[in-house]
Amino acid sequence: MLRVGVITASDKGARGEREDLSGPTLAKLVQEIGGEVVEYVVLPDDQTLLAEKMRQWVDELSLDLILTTGGTGFSLRDVTPEATLTVADRLVPGIAEVMRMESLKITPKAMLSRAVAVLRKQTLIINLPGSPKAVRECFAAIAPAIPHGIQILKGEASECAKPEVV
Repeated sequence: MLRVGVITASDKGARGEREDLSGPTLAKLVQEIGGEVVEYVVLPDDQTLLAEKMRQWVDELSLDLILTTGGTGFSLRDVTPEATLTVADRLVPGIAEVMRMESLKITPKAMLSRAVAVLRKQTLIINLPGSPKAVRECFAAIAPAIPHGIQILKGEASECAKPEVV
């Protein structure tokens, strides 16, 4: 069972002015890859607060996966990628590239996403868009690789390649 944390970055959501629909959408989707959301929070679009929560969930709770939703656009308040990069040990560019590539098949606006994916210690952190529809589309694109990636990260699997048949 993957232990997952979900952070929704939304000023209005944090003030109680908007219901968060993307976080609960992610909670349902992670079940499909053998995950369970054990931590969930709606935070304002504040780089320091977002980074502090990610650090806490990695360093104190040792979560396997942190998924963020929201804060990846061009608005001056969209700082989720910057917060994520401040906690990163290593980058995982392929995940964000695949999300953008698949989303581009649906809308040209996908190229405006600034989402990133990183590793901190033995935790994978992935930024997703803020709308439930975009969350579903992006998660579908990356879900098949997430469990194996986390197994490798934790030393539970050693390689991605299938053995050659001679």
